[in-house]
Amino acid sequence: MFEKLPAIPDHPALERTVLELWEREGTFDQVRERNRGGPTFSFMDGPITANGPAGVHHGIGRTLKDVFQRYKALNGLDQRYQNGFDSQGLHVEVQVEKSLGLNSKRQIEEYGLDEFAHRCREFVAHFAGIMTEQSKRLGMWMDWGNDYFTFSDTNIEYIWRFLKEVHARGWLYKGHRSTQWCPRCGTSLSKHEQAGEENYAELEHPSLYVRFPLHGREGQSLVVWTTTPWTLPANVAAAVKPDAEYGLRGDGDWVAVERYPEEHFEEKVRGEELVGLEYEGPFDHFPAREGVVHRVIPWDEVSMSEGTGIVHIAPGAGTEDFELAQEQDLPVLMPIDESGHMLPGYGELEGLTTEEVELPVIESLRERGLLVEAGSIVHRYPVCWRCRTPLVFRVVDDWFISAAEIRGPMLEGNATVEWTPSQYGKRMDDWLRNMGDWNISRRRYFGLPLPFYPCGCGHLNVIGSRAELEERAVRGLEQLEELHRPWIDAVVIRCEECEAEVERIPEVGDAWLDAGIVHFSTLGWKNPEWIRGGYAMGASKGISGADLPDHAYWEKWFPADWVSENRAQIRLWFYSQCFMAITLDGRQPYRSVLTYENVVDEHGEEMHKSWGNAIDLDEALERMGADVMRWLYCVQNPSQELRFGYGMAEEVKRQLLTFWNSVSFLVTYANIAGFDSRTEGGEPDVLDRWLASRTAQLVRDTTDAYERYWTLDVIRAFERFVDDLSNWYIRRSRRRFWDGEPAALRALWEATTTALRVIAPVMPFLAEHLWRNLVSADESIFLAGWPETGELDEQLLAEVAEVRTVVTLGRQARDAVRLKHRQPLRRLVVQGANLVEGHADEIREELRVKEIEAGEIEATELRVKPNLPVLGPKLGKELGAVRSALEAGDFEQLDEGRFRVGPHELGPDEVLVERRGKEGWSVASQDGITVALDTTLDPELELEGRVLDLIHQVNSLRKQEGFELTDRIVLTLPDTQADVLEHEEWIKRETLAERIETDSVETPRIAKA
Repeated sequence: MFEKLPAIPDHPALERTVLELWEREGTFDQVRERNRGGPTFSFMDGPITANGPAGVHHGIGRTLKDVFQRYKALNGLDQRYQNGFDSQGLHVEVQVEKSLGLNSKRQIEEYGLDEFAHRCREFVAHFAGIMTEQSKRLGMWMDWGNDYFTFSDTNIEYIWRFLKEVHARGWLYKGHRSTQWCPRCGTSLSKHEQAGEENYAELEHPSLYVRFPLHGREGQSLVVWTTTPWTLPANVAAAVKPDAEYGLRGDGDWVAVERYPEEHFEEKVRGEELVGLEYEGPFDHFPAREGVVHRVIPWDEVSMSEGTGIVHIAPGAGTEDFELAQEQDLPVLMPIDESGHMLPGYGELEGLTTEEVELPVIESLRERGLLVEAGSIVHRYPVCWRCRTPLVFRVVDDWFISAAEIRGPMLEGNATVEWTPSQYGKRMDDWLRNMGDWNISRRRYFGLPLPFYPCGCGHLNVIGSRAELEERAVRGLEQLEELHRPWIDAVVIRCEECEAEVERIPEVGDAWLDAGIVHFSTLGWKNPEWIRGGYAMGASKGISGADLPDHAYWEKWFPADWVSENRAQIRLWFYSQCFMAITLDGRQPYRSVLTYENVVDEHGEEMHKSWGNAIDLDEALERMGADVMRWLYCVQNPSQELRFGYGMAEEVKRQLLTFWNSVSFLVTYANIAGFDSRTEGGEPDVLDRWLASRTAQLVRDTTDAYERYWTLDVIRAFERFVDDLSNWYIRRSRRRFWDGEPAALRALWEATTTALRVIAPVMPFLAEHLWRNLVSADESIFLAGWPETGELDEQLLAEVAEVRTVVTLGRQARDAVRLKHRQPLRRLVVQGANLVEGHADEIREELRVKEIEAGEIEATELRVKPNLPVLGPKLGKELGAVRSALEAGDFEQLDEGRFRVGPHELGPDEVLVERRGKEGWSVASQDGITVALDTTLDPELELEGRVLDLIHQVNSLRKQEGFELTDRIVLTLPDTQADVLEHEEWIKRETLAERIETDSVETPRIAKA
């Protein structure tokens, strides 16, 4: 006996029960043991940042990774299942600062770098624990407890090894350049960190038009435009476009003529004629400006789409400005410190932030007659990827890795990768072609300590391992708690060139070095022997038990067969791991990639807690359940943003309820018939054979979709199958189930249990729950393996598909004239359906028609219109004549949906065909098949319609009053309905009525017989 199912599944409760079952039985360990030693599937997990509880936007990546690992496990593939946690860098530091009430680097240093490092470690350990439990609740199977943490000493050592290699190749250098800078975090940021659209915000800034008075030209000034008043005190030049035309207004102001086409100009010159002119700077009275000579310079990139066509140049406050300064030999004034405050030498502005200087600058310009106009502008402006602070530009010394030599090999490596969706491979190519050198240094604290020890003799010492550090250290090893600041800062080494004592630079590394090295650090690249717990060293010790494998293990698992992360990781993790792997091994670290877009709310808006539309993962798990969430993630095309919300979850629940009801139907009738799945059923009929083929088709289609990493097609195939199972097989076989026919029960059981196996990777909880009921209470569905694709009868599948099309069209024809589906009709004519000949009885029953004819339909009026988007470009001016001819019916109908209009032959995609029924007929058509229903009713048909309404009414009463399916009844009808007793036996058979009586009741009544 199967356990009876409730009317509606309680997904969260059901899932908690299954989680307890898996834990009790050690199901995941059983799966791993079963596959151990088999063919491998190598997946490398991109580390999730352990800096807070997960939200639903984290759930999509966790789900997709688990779906395909479960699928591969069902196919017997051995896997590693190692989860990763990103655990150092700005994303951790900023959150720890908030938790401690700190808001600047100075405050961190006052707090103490050692205590700050301890708090960072505790913070990561805490949220790694929370995320682990959340991931388990979502159904994610990983080797929890043996996770890799990127702040481990082992991970750091492997990055040191990489940095020593790039130094040996001559790629490492210290660059002096203008860079994006976060004044709150007090550090430069790299191009790949800041490149995404998500790192821009619509901000309001001042919009100032400012005069620069020209020397030697009394009353004449250049007019420039800026949205950053703090950069004006650092101005050294004004740039004009050499071949553009500039005009002198009547008030003495020079601007580009193109920007002001309606104005009258006293004089016009080419930009090149202004080059070399000198002018008075707006803040030359500040001490920092002493000795600066301002001049007009040429620049071909001057924009004529905004501003005045004359560009204010401040090399210390902008990347392009700095590059121009190198070309034009301009002085570089850097007006702000690392916290965004004006430096000494800038008069009354000293100590003010870049925002605080706005009003004093505007007032000073106005008082001196230099302000032409002051307003405001809302525009896209870069913000810090971590803390969302508006960025500034500073000229600083940073450490870089040159990309010049590796760009080509990285592009060649990317050409070997199978990207899903495919267009993201081109995005990766675009990024690689345009990427700059890698800025790897950050002026922060809890991060990878860059192992650079520059000596006064000019030699750069680069340490490649802890062993090398210990060998070359002259002091500080005794206090080296882990390879982090402040402990690493105290270790002094001896220069390998001159033997002088050398200290490490204070900078830490880009966090994407941490994640990019994991293909080497977690797999034991070039490690001579396996070390138990050897990965979990330093900060990772005690919170992970991860081993450091040997090199043979690395050779077995590298490169990864598959990786998956959000599209933004193209310029981040996918880039960094590619860069590091090509450098160290010369090969691409992954063979295939699945990437996906962002999760937004139901209205398409980004999710933000401050907006009230963010959803915590825990909340969603309890309100909708993990399976429903996983379904939402998997039904989405990964190249499009996923709209996520509770309204959409309810729709998924309704969809899953159809399958649930099909299983419930099986359970109910199998129990009534005493069905035993271990015994053979009877001889299958044609519908059973169709269902077996349909099930084999499901296995084939879902296998193909899983192999392509395309969950959308898995879901679509499953939904189509459930529709066929519920709305065709069960619907067409109800009487066989009422009779307890073994062949029908066996066919439905096999189809249902196979469907569970193919959808189990997507919704593991529901699949496990139903499997334990239908197949085995003692063994998991995930130990059953992947189903074999059975034999497909393609001819039978095509026939039934066409039958279903005819039935669908017949119902559409009924709906068009508002005829109830239960009302019998006299006649149906079918045209264009060549495969339905042997299925006439099925069509008759489904559409409740007495007669079916196949042939030409004359009961229609054919209307043909041009498909304008397709036909317009083809016909051009002749379109009007063709349209008129079609409207007048002046055309010849050809085969295969083609039409001839005059000299033009129109294909089926070039016209829109509409068939309308003549009086007394209703017509519907689709894909070359047309049906026509005779809608005329006579007394006999009307009576049969009333009988069917009565049967439906009585069976609804049975459900409402709690009758069992096998209960026999006595039916009492109103006297006014006595005429339906002409069909008494029919009514008894359909309602399980022992007898039917008439009385003076107002509505039908039932009682147990």
